[in-house]
Amino acid sequence: MATKPWHVPVRLATGLFILNEGLTKQQELDAERAEVLQGTAAKAFPQVEEMEAEQFARLLATAEVTLGAALIAVPVVPPLLAGLGLLGFSGGLIRLYLKLPGVRREGSVRPTQQGVPLAKERPGEAAQPDGRPLLALIAASEIR
Repeated sequence: MATKPWHVPVRLATGLFILNEGLTKQQELDAERAEVLQGTAAKAFPQVEEMEAEQFARLLATAEVTLGAALIAVPVVPPLLAGLGLLGFSGGLIRLYLKLPGVRREGSVRPTQQGVPLAKERPGEAAQPDGRPLLALIAASEIR
């Protein structure tokens, strides 16, 4: 499948956003943020609990940088391969949204008040009305 002209702006915008997220995680990663990321991911993917928090966070950041770079490399990475990468990435995010406690209404995909910031802001920076980080609250919860 050949790259079509309309693929370029979509891939660049998406790729730059994902690449930025990965680079930001790599540069600003500390033990507390790594634990929050791992704790949150473990709600949807229990096998993540077996990894060290910083190892998981570095792996996540590397995956984001790799996917972002692949999307930006329009002439090098074919659309099918880029699409498969996005499919896996988005599938993981959807599973996370569906499994995290308190972010969607019972029996529905509609978000709760706590779930709305996940769609509007960077998930790691979404906060409760009282200023507490949303993902830290979810990661610390015992609800599965």
